[in-house]
Amino acid sequence: MKKQMDVSCHRHAVEFADGVYWVGALDPTLRTFDIILSTANGTTYNSYLVKGSEGVAVIDTVKENFSDEFFSRLESEVDYSDIKYIVLNHLEPDHTGALPELMRRAPQAKLYISQRAVSMLKALLKPAADKKENNFDYTTVNTGDSISLGNRTLSFLHTPFLHWPDTQCTYLEEEAVLFSGDVFGCHYCDQRLFNDLVGDFRFSFDYYYAHIMRPFKTYVMDALKLIEPLKIKQIAPTHGPILRERPRRYVTHYRELSTSSLSREIVNDNKTLIIFYMSSYGNTARMAKEVSDGASDFDDVRVSLYDLEGGETEPFVDLIEEADALLFGSPTINGDAVKPIWDLLSSLVVINLKGKLGGAFGSYGWSGEAVPMIEDRMRGLKMKIPQEGLRVKLIPDDEELEACRLFGYQVASVLSGKKEQQDVIDFADLK
Repeated sequence: MKKQMDVSCHRHAVEFADGVYWVGALDPTLRTFDIILSTANGTTYNSYLVKGSEGVAVIDTVKENFSDEFFSRLESEVDYSDIKYIVLNHLEPDHTGALPELMRRAPQAKLYISQRAVSMLKALLKPAADKKENNFDYTTVNTGDSISLGNRTLSFLHTPFLHWPDTQCTYLEEEAVLFSGDVFGCHYCDQRLFNDLVGDFRFSFDYYYAHIMRPFKTYVMDALKLIEPLKIKQIAPTHGPILRERPRRYVTHYRELSTSSLSREIVNDNKTLIIFYMSSYGNTARMAKEVSDGASDFDDVRVSLYDLEGGETEPFVDLIEEADALLFGSPTINGDAVKPIWDLLSSLVVINLKGKLGGAFGSYGWSGEAVPMIEDRMRGLKMKIPQEGLRVKLIPDDEELEACRLFGYQVASVLSGKKEQQDVIDFADLK
C-alpha cells in the first residue's frame, strides 16, 4: 500500500530520492495563472534541494509571496552556510521570487544559469540605489557542463524556449532525477505531491502543454533529443506533481503531442490548404467555392473548405497547426469581419504560424474593411501573404468568380512550388 502524504499541514522538506528534497510551496486557491490559464486545482511552485558530500544545491525557488513556506522547508534540512550552488532553470518570477532573499541569506552560493538568462537575471536583481552595479556572481552553462557536490553531479541541458529563451534542465546523474523546469509540468496542486498519489491530473497536464509548450513544438522536439537518451527514475518539474512512477511515459507523451498526425495522412510531400469562410447572403460562400476549385487544380495541394457557420472554431486549431496555408473569407458587416473569423484568428496564439501562407477574400456592400483587417491579423501572426486580398462588391459576376478561381490557383501555385515567391509579402520582415 502506498504511503499517503500531506505536506499542507507542516513546512518540512520532503525527501523523494537519496539526499534529494522538495522544498517548494502550495497554492491551492489560485484560479488563473498569467491571465490566460485556468487553474481549477491551483498550482505548486516546486523548488528542490540536493545534498552532496561537499555542499548543497538549491534548484529554483518559489513565487515571492510564498517565500516563508519555502524558507521554512529549506531550514528544516540545511543551514544557509551549506548552500554551495543555486541553479535556476528558468527566471520567470514564479520560480525566482525568493531568489534575492535566498542570496542575502546564503551570500557564498554561486548562481548557475543558462547563457540566455543573463539579461533577465540583471533585470531581476537590480542594484540598490547607492550602487552602480549588481553585486552577485553567476556562471553560465550549456549542454555538457556540470557541477560537483562531491558524491553528486549536476549536469545541464540547454533547452531554450520551453517556454522562455532562458530555459534549461538539470540532471542529477547518480539518482537519475531530471529537474525539468516547466517541461513535463502542469498547474495542479495536491498536497500528496507525487503522480502515483495525487488525483487524476491528465487534463491539467495536457492543458498545460497545449497553452505553454505547444507554440514551441520544434524546441520540444530538440529538447527530447537530449532527454530521451537519459536514464530517468524521476522527473521533478517546477509545477505540478513529481513524476516518480513510470516517468518515461510522460516523455513519450510529449513526443506524441509534438508530432504531426497529418503527416500520416498526407503522402508524397503534398501540401495542405484550408479555406475558412462565413457568408451572410451566400456571396462570400460562392467566392470560397471558386477559390477552392482554383486551388484544387494542383494535384499536390490538398484543399479543405469549412463554413464557420456550421460549427465551433476551437476544433479547427489542430487542423490549422498542421496546414501549410490558410485562407479566410468574410463579408464586411458594420465595417468589420464577422465574429467567428475573429474567434478563430484569436485562438491561434497557442500555435506557431510563422512562415505559413495566408490570404483573405470576401464580399462587401459599402467599404470592404474585413479583408485588409484579416490580413493585418495575419501580419501579426507572422504569416506570408502571396496574393493581395480579393474583395467583391455585393454579388460576384462571372468575371469576378473567375478572379476568385485565379486567386485560389495563384496561392496554390506558390504553395506547390510552381510559382516563385519573390512577390510574397513576409510581414514578419516588416516589423
